[in-house]
This record gives sequence, C-alpha cells and structure tokens, in this order.
Amino acid sequence: MAKHKKQPQGTIALNKKALHDYFVEQRMEAGIALAGWEIKSLRAGKAQLVDSYVLLKDGEAWLMGCHISPLTAASTHVITDPTRTRKLLLNRNELDKLFSGVQQKGYTCVALALYWKKHLVKCEIALGKGKKEYDKRHVEKERDSNREMQRALHDRKKAV
Repeated sequence: MAKHKKQPQGTIALNKKALHDYFVEQRMEAGIALAGWEIKSLRAGKAQLVDSYVLLKDGEAWLMGCHISPLTAASTHVITDPTRTRKLLLNRNELDKLFSGVQQKGYTCVALALYWKKHLVKCEIALGKGKKEYDKRHVEKERDSNREMQRALHDRKKAV
C-alpha cells in the first residue's frame, strides 16, 4: 500500500488591504508560474500580498509586489529574489476581460489571495474600482451597525 502525501489545504496569504481600498467588481482565478524554492516557501506559509497588484502588459498578466520569503534551508546555489514579477496564467478570454476592464476610468486589477487548489497554487485576482475616503467610512459604519443588530438578536434569543 503506497503512502499518500497530505496535500496542503486552504489559504496561503490574503490581501485585506485590497478589500478595504477597492470595490471588487469581478473575481477570477489565475495560476502562477513559480520556481521550486517558491513552492517550498509557500508550503511553509511565507508569503505576503500587501501592496501587490496585477500589471497587464503585452497581452500578458504579471503579479507585482508579491513577497515570498526564501527558506534558510533552501539550496545555496539558487539566487532568490523575493519580490520578482511572476507571470499569471490566464486564458485569452480572461485576459481580454481584464484589459477591457482596466481601460475604464478608475478601475485596476489587484491580487486578493493566494491559495492551494489540490497541489497547485492559485491566485485570486479582481477588477476593482478605487474607494474614496467617505466610501470607506460608510462601509465601516454599515459593518458596525450590522454587527450591533446581530448582537441584539443574539442577546434577545438568549433571553427567551
């Protein structure tokens, strides 16, 4: 009987700042072209998506600003660059949607999450429209009021 290796599950890194700074209009899943040392670092959970974005250039999509820290136990003959640009793997229809969306005023393409899908690393990217400061305050106020309503309902159910 062969031993089955346990596949990594779940989210590697989230970009919470992107959800705070943008109204997310359309989400997509993209593969990433990675080196071997990067996969080992991702298995150890050493990735950050803060301030990362997607650059659309020459008919291709590139992930910029994603930081994957190299492991200290990685081989010494490999030159590691933690913030190198990584190619996103999308089909032509998805790339066309992104290019047409980014050309509209106020829209940008950001990376929201890195996660495992079976044995592959996927990146969730989104077209987003930038929020103004008053939009951010409004969303925060709405979130707080919803939380208060949920607490009140929970307390009321507890009392009955």
